[in-house]
Amino acid sequence: MSDITYKSRINKIRGFALALIFIGFFVMYGGLLARKIQWLMLVLFALGLLFIVASTIVYFWIGMLSVKAVPIICPSCEKQTKMLGKVDACMHCKQPLTLDKELEGKPFDEKYNRKDYVKKE
Repeated sequence: MSDITYKSRINKIRGFALALIFIGFFVMYGGLLARKIQWLMLVLFALGLLFIVASTIVYFWIGMLSVKAVPIICPSCEKQTKMLGKVDACMHCKQPLTLDKELEGKPFDEKYNRKDYVKKE
């Protein structure tokens, strides 16, 4: 068994949104440290607020994608997970999953989810 672990696409996007929140907080904290320079403080607060608004938009977007995701039962851990695209990983055990019969047995690669991917015979 290989030691490579895969992340579900939904969890990757949620992690990105969480990172945006923390970046926004740190930028705003920098604004607090720059209290003496008023224009810098305002710029850092506005930038931090933009990061948090961007995070809210990303969370809304992934919520809408999650509704359209295909719920399946993972064959490995037997828990319900959601799949986006042709290949994805289980949210619980990180098992690579596919619903495409042509991709079964092939090495896991996220390039299969791209629209411009052309099958090589």
